[in-house]
Amino acid sequence: MSGELVLVTGGSGFLGAHCILALLNAGYRVRTTVRSAKREADVLAMLKAGGVEPGGRVSFAIADLMIDAGWPQAVAGCDYVLHVASPFPPGVPKHEDDLIIPAREGALRVLRAARDAGVKRVVLTSSFAAIGYGKMPPGPFTEESWTDPTAKVSAYVKSKTLAERAAWDFIAAEGGRLELAVVNPVGIFGPVLGSDHSTSTEFVQRMMNGAMPGLPRLSFGVVDARDVADLHVRAMTNPAAKGERFLAVSGDFMTVREIAQTVKTRLGDAAARVKTRELPDWLVRIVGLFNPEAAQLATELGKVKNATNAKAVRVLGWAPRSREDALAATGESLVRLGLLKK
Repeated sequence: MSGELVLVTGGSGFLGAHCILALLNAGYRVRTTVRSAKREADVLAMLKAGGVEPGGRVSFAIADLMIDAGWPQAVAGCDYVLHVASPFPPGVPKHEDDLIIPAREGALRVLRAARDAGVKRVVLTSSFAAIGYGKMPPGPFTEESWTDPTAKVSAYVKSKTLAERAAWDFIAAEGGRLELAVVNPVGIFGPVLGSDHSTSTEFVQRMMNGAMPGLPRLSFGVVDARDVADLHVRAMTNPAAKGERFLAVSGDFMTVREIAQTVKTRLGDAAARVKTRELPDWLVRIVGLFNPEAAQLATELGKVKNATNAKAVRVLGWAPRSREDALAATGESLVRLGLLKK
């Protein structure tokens, strides 16, 4: 690489940090946005945990998805943008707009600034949430599938769907020469780089801490953050990725029970507290009457979903590591960083 400059939004997040690592390892220079200068040290610590001392190859810009100020400076001189930042709260927001507005307006803010700065291409991190809710296809979900935001879906699912739709509409109507590619990951696992990690990796952390006495009858896709970051870098430069979306999933979806059994098998003594007992659906639904997070899960109980990574493999030569390796890497990093209960 010729040391081209790439902006990564949300570098203090789990996936954002892995994207920075992938870019640095591929020879790029990186600028990343943080909402506060206090987070700069956190980002550098995460990069160090990922095995990279960036030296002068990483710089910072202060920018907030909800404010115009800062974005022109953030994108100035950048060849590409990876728009990774998006709100994903562990709990349920009081109002769905608390998630929808920052996701949609933030994406448009970044795209507008990128277009005005002459950026070549933006890669937007969307989600399987924008693909796999509402109508079930006859086979696995593909990039042709879209979530129906008018169906009974969570605020997060709705926010990712509406934000991605808004991004494609913007490119079609006002994008000018700016190109867009989209990555739609399933549950993102893999090596945790610090105490601030993702909702998916927290799920493994809770399992390993014995905080999940029983498991709901749910299934979801698994992918390693390192592979999602690699897919972003491929989608950033490959001419065939222009105007395309790519599902980031490794193999078939897994039930929560299969995930627990994998963690238990691969982590041995460190996973002694992991329970593999499945909860009856009726019990999860009763808990959902008092707990908004359980209520969100209840609508997905027993649904057998699947998705295919065939397009990313065929078009971009993507080769993700196995689901089992991604889950094991999560657990191993939690142990290594001392993020489990004693």
